[in-house]
Amino acid sequence: MKLDVLAIGAHPDDIELSCSGTVIKLVRSGKRVGVLDLTEGELGTRGSRELRREEAGNAASVLGVVVRENLGLPDGNIVVNKENITLLIAAIRRFRPEILLFPFGQDRHPDHVHAHSLCKEAWFYSGLTRIETSENGVLQAAHRPARYYQYMQWQDFNPTFIVDVTDSWKQRMESILAFRSQFHDPASPDPPTALSSPDFFDFIETRAKYYGDRIGVGFGEAFYSEKIPGVADLYTLL
Repeated sequence: MKLDVLAIGAHPDDIELSCSGTVIKLVRSGKRVGVLDLTEGELGTRGSRELRREEAGNAASVLGVVVRENLGLPDGNIVVNKENITLLIAAIRRFRPEILLFPFGQDRHPDHVHAHSLCKEAWFYSGLTRIETSENGVLQAAHRPARYYQYMQWQDFNPTFIVDVTDSWKQRMESILAFRSQFHDPASPDPPTALSSPDFFDFIETRAKYYGDRIGVGFGEAFYSEKIPGVADLYTLL
């Protein structure tokens, strides 16, 4: 399946919390977008592996992506090794996206940091023909996406660019709320977490309003690019 954009997250709900407004806008514009979760988030304090799998499917429907898969790596143990790099290379070659979205390289959660390193290495090595991978016994062609952009999770950074997600904000929040087990519920028997705080959605909205304000819009999502993106002309700028 050929994709235009592949968004990769360490856990189910990472894409929704970080860059779902951008994903929704891409889908609305006719781009073929997919989500790849590296783990099932089974070490999470709240919910279960099965429930999070169900929630991920519900969130994918809200986003409108054409595919959502899970690489099946162990939560809390995203190791950057040959085996895992090869698994991710095979996924990139199967979907052949032009753009990858993956986590920024610094974060409070070690899985997010390791996911960044894993994605960056797989991005590069997926373009080397002498690294062989196969699907259903058929050798895959090498493919390196033209660009990758890093989205913001817990760690703030000075963005290379900010996407206006004002018109996709409501749908963005619907995709986040699909992961109902992770958020505030007074009736839940699970222990509290940073995400389950009653104030967590205030943080989500405040951050998006802050980055939106920096470009003169209602809500924004911040991205970092190691390579400075160009623009066609001055009139394409907000």
